[in-house]
Amino acid sequence: MTVNDDSFTNWMHREEIAESMIPIIGKLHREQDVNVLLHSRSLVNKSVVSILKTHRFARQIAGEELSVTETMPFLKALTMLDLGPSQIDIGMLAATYRADGRGLSVEEFTAEAVAGATGENKIERRASRDVVLYGFGRIGRLIARLLIEKAGSGNGLRLRAIVVRKGSGQDIVKRASLLRRDSIHGQFQGTITVDEANSKIIANGNEIKVIYSDDPTAVDYTAYGVKDAILIDNTGRWRDREGLSKHLRPGIAKVVLTAPGKGDVPNIVHGVNHDIIEEDERILSCASCTTNAIVPPLKAMADEYGVLRGHVETVHSYTNDQNLLDNYHGSDRRGRSAALNMVITETGAASAVAKALPELDAPITGSSIRVPVPDVSIAILSLRLERETTREEVLDYLRKVSLASPLKRQIDFISAPDAVSSDFIGSRHASIVDAGATKVDGDNAILYLWYDNEFGYSCQVIRVVQHVSGVEYPTYPAPAV
Repeated sequence: MTVNDDSFTNWMHREEIAESMIPIIGKLHREQDVNVLLHSRSLVNKSVVSILKTHRFARQIAGEELSVTETMPFLKALTMLDLGPSQIDIGMLAATYRADGRGLSVEEFTAEAVAGATGENKIERRASRDVVLYGFGRIGRLIARLLIEKAGSGNGLRLRAIVVRKGSGQDIVKRASLLRRDSIHGQFQGTITVDEANSKIIANGNEIKVIYSDDPTAVDYTAYGVKDAILIDNTGRWRDREGLSKHLRPGIAKVVLTAPGKGDVPNIVHGVNHDIIEEDERILSCASCTTNAIVPPLKAMADEYGVLRGHVETVHSYTNDQNLLDNYHGSDRRGRSAALNMVITETGAASAVAKALPELDAPITGSSIRVPVPDVSIAILSLRLERETTREEVLDYLRKVSLASPLKRQIDFISAPDAVSSDFIGSRHASIVDAGATKVDGDNAILYLWYDNEFGYSCQVIRVVQHVSGVEYPTYPAPAV
């Protein structure tokens, strides 16, 4: 047998194991509301190749490839336990078991590591929570995809309605088509049908009522069977408490804004300050995509090294707010063609840091350049630290943060030397540290942080909504503090 034959045989063996994982992962998700992860990446509804690629990606952050032959025993061990709703990271189980050294069996170690989700400790499966989308643009449609994807277990969040202004001719058909196909994010994973007579879009069995209105105070959501819902306003039309309070209609319990909030509206970056949300708070903001990208790594650096001051330069993909060709615009420069120019513009992300990270007593400045790409941006975060360090130390620290800290769902890490912006389309993290571009000189550090300003941000919004709705289940093994 040749070396090539050995490689192919090994691939076929791993492919067979990955294939046998799929029904186990699906059953745990549907019957016990357990989301199986691999280094914070969900394996639910993933193909054989996707499962294998996710395992291989572990080498980028852990320094060595993770094989399905290592994780499969832990997945099998989970099936032997009386598990309650939870998120269980089999990548972390394998990594911590490797370093344990007590001689426990895989079954013994797994039972101990996820004890908080078993037997008398497990939490009860909760009824689904209604969600309404006010607006159905770029962010609205991606949030819809995520909500539909996460509705598989029948619990958690359930998208019940979208509210839009009625367009001319076949409005609902066109909106369904935009949900079905996306030039950047690809095809919708599933099936979509339209019930024009009842003004509904049915996506993977989820019936979504399309409500036509241009006035939030004119909608009675209970008339559509919606109750105690969380409304996500992705129009950005209202940003202060007075304006957003218009959404608090019959059937709506809370309002979440997908833009920076003004005045006393809390700006939340999940993973950093979501625990400050008061139970009786009815209106909150998820800040901006750039704020979500810079605040988690900024907190990580401040916690370890201290930060005296910083500057963030954002190289941002163009957005619908800009003109395709030169035309009148209310803001300076944004009237010039987005597809043909680099456009200097303002960003409120730096000033928003103070709201999300008030304990950081350091001035942070910022500016932004819009560039001719449709998605994925990069934030260049330049920091003056309280102590000197080295590039190797910073990278080792941030890699560990991305693997096993409370910020592991927000911060990703990549060491690929040829990474470019399109590689990060579809990333579910708030930001991705580019190891190759990182620069450290004494007490000065410059971090290059990629982020999918559409999809990654939408994932952060969903995490906030899960948290305030009470369906954010605990993760095991628990991340290191």
